[in-house]
Amino acid sequence: MAKQELARFLRSRRESLRPADAGLPASSRRTPGLRREEVAELAHMSVDYYVRLEQARGPRPSPRILDALTGALRLTRAERRHLFQLAGTGPTPPPGPVRRVRPQVAALLHRMPDTAAIVTDAAYDVLAWNPLAQAVLGYDQQLNLARRRFADTGGFGYVESSSFEEFGHIAVSRLRRAAERYPHDEALQLLLRELRAGSEEFVHIWNTDPVHEPGHRTKVVQHPEVGALRLNCDVLLVPDDDQQVVFITADAGTPSARALRHLSASVR
Repeated sequence: MAKQELARFLRSRRESLRPADAGLPASSRRTPGLRREEVAELAHMSVDYYVRLEQARGPRPSPRILDALTGALRLTRAERRHLFQLAGTGPTPPPGPVRRVRPQVAALLHRMPDTAAIVTDAAYDVLAWNPLAQAVLGYDQQLNLARRRFADTGGFGYVESSSFEEFGHIAVSRLRRAAERYPHDEALQLLLRELRAGSEEFVHIWNTDPVHEPGHRTKVVQHPEVGALRLNCDVLLVPDDDQQVVFITADAGTPSARALRHLSASVR
């Protein structure tokens, strides 16, 4: 256990956190950041114990305490791993996929009006999208792409005439990795039970243990207004949150590119 380094790390993260970031009311403060008493309260631990950690006098914190500090200090995944490393303790599995989109990532979607873009979490829940994505893909509410692919719930989006089979393997690969990382997430386990019970295809692909890396894909979407769209899908990883931003474009000068411009103009 690196007591001095752990103490410095806790102090630096506490001092860099604004009260509003932790859901606390703003007030006049002589020093930046949160008070030690506030961190202790957010982490459900005694003030004395937290103070001793910051003074490098405390015992080795348990994984439960480290997870509580992760939440109280709003640590990223990388910072959480570093916290456990400083404490000399193997990290416990994260409780579940991050289901909140960072404000700067959400803002990015709306800075590219001619590019359709969506954000998905590790379980393939669509967390955010921009107006062009809604116009191109035809859904305007949160949904799960794996459920849409295997459960055929209907009413979510337009028909894809290509990449349907390939996406099934991509989705299962990502869900298998998510199940390994988040074994205690109830929503993910419920989704997996639902797909196993409702889709023999899902079970078959799951048993083959597919492995896919995010990258460039192409698909053809049958759009009711502009017809067939040949689209490029490129993925930007948000590793700290285990999320993916999918950018959907068309090759320049093609009928699909002109159709995208038409749809973009219609939603501005």
